[in-house]
Amino acid sequence: MGVGRFVYTPILPLMHAGAGLSAGAGANLATANYIGYLLGALVGILAPALVRSRALLRISLVVLTGTLAAMPATHDTAVWFALRLLAGVTSALIFVIAVSSLLSHLREYPAHLPGWAFGGVGAGIALSGLLVLVLRPVADWRAAWWASAALAAVLAVASWNLRPEARPTTTQATQATQATQAIQAIQAIQANADHAHEATTVTAAAADSSHAPRTHRWFTALFASYTLEGVGYIIAGTFLVAAIEQSSPGPLGGGAWVLVGLAAVPSSALWARLGRRWSRPDLLLAALVVQAVGIALPALIGGAPAALVSAVLFGATFIGVSTLALATGAHLEFPRSVALLTAGYSVGQILGPLVVAPLLHHGYQQALVLAASVVLVAAVAAAVLRIGFPHHMVVVRATAPVRQPAPTESAADAGSHR
Repeated sequence: MGVGRFVYTPILPLMHAGAGLSAGAGANLATANYIGYLLGALVGILAPALVRSRALLRISLVVLTGTLAAMPATHDTAVWFALRLLAGVTSALIFVIAVSSLLSHLREYPAHLPGWAFGGVGAGIALSGLLVLVLRPVADWRAAWWASAALAAVLAVASWNLRPEARPTTTQATQATQATQAIQAIQAIQANADHAHEATTVTAAAADSSHAPRTHRWFTALFASYTLEGVGYIIAGTFLVAAIEQSSPGPLGGGAWVLVGLAAVPSSALWARLGRRWSRPDLLLAALVVQAVGIALPALIGGAPAALVSAVLFGATFIGVSTLALATGAHLEFPRSVALLTAGYSVGQILGPLVVAPLLHHGYQQALVLAASVVLVAAVAAAVLRIGFPHHMVVVRATAPVRQPAPTESAADAGSHR
């Protein structure tokens, strides 16, 4: 999924140079992928039985690989749009099925372990970025797409026998397990459709909390912050390589994208661990400020050091922000928090490339400055979230053991609820 969804970023400059793709058309292709990703997430909500389908997983793996291989077969932007839309749908389905499988089969293991698995998205970014970087001196944009399809095919073979989530039963213990799994996903999941399948079980848990305090004002600030993050993050995630290469031609942009992926690999598990020690609103504010700095560096300073620092800061935070924002929404026990936050974030991702499209005629630097500004506004909303935040609300925790008839919950676990 990391290859299928994100390889477009390092290939985009090659398509500008070799395929005659305009900046505006490049933004539209990015938007097509994000629309498809949202559609795939909705499938996970409206037809949850499909999330347990091995056949759908395998079909999605084949189709996603096929969309990558088909990109060089045409110069028609309408066909490219359809292919990137389909790649978005299948990327979301693959991720939702993989998440459900992880949380089903690893529920007795430490909560940070699925976070490391989600780092596979970062590994896909790094591998595909490295592949494009190696090919650039000797091949064109077509070869980059074909090579990425070959890489996706190898990874598809490796994941061919992934066991989807088992069919649920109706016992109370299983329902409790599902609720716990949903909170685990919120703590570690990456973005967008990453959270779709878990939304229904979290909603049920929140709806039962009849005595929870009113949290509308905090959730409003969180929703605004996360939606704005969707806008700012996706601009950088789409155009960062092109922006760096505009001011520093050569392999620097591709190398920076590899660093983004490498920094993203441990970030989900890292931010989940930090969330146990420090206030999530504080961490969210810090992550957004760090990300804004990382996005702005290539535009304001330029040069190799700024580009490489930017890549590390961006890669280390874009998954962390999602981890923290959705865990905070679950903590507030706001009804349908995951679904609402996911919707806002997804709309932000769709709007991001469209908002900056008029600026791309003057290069990518202004787009990055705008993206950093939007993320800073998201940080301001996160600062508002910190004011009077109810840190000690009692909520379901991912690390709390599921209640079974025999074992009892330890005092340490009970005292860890916040």
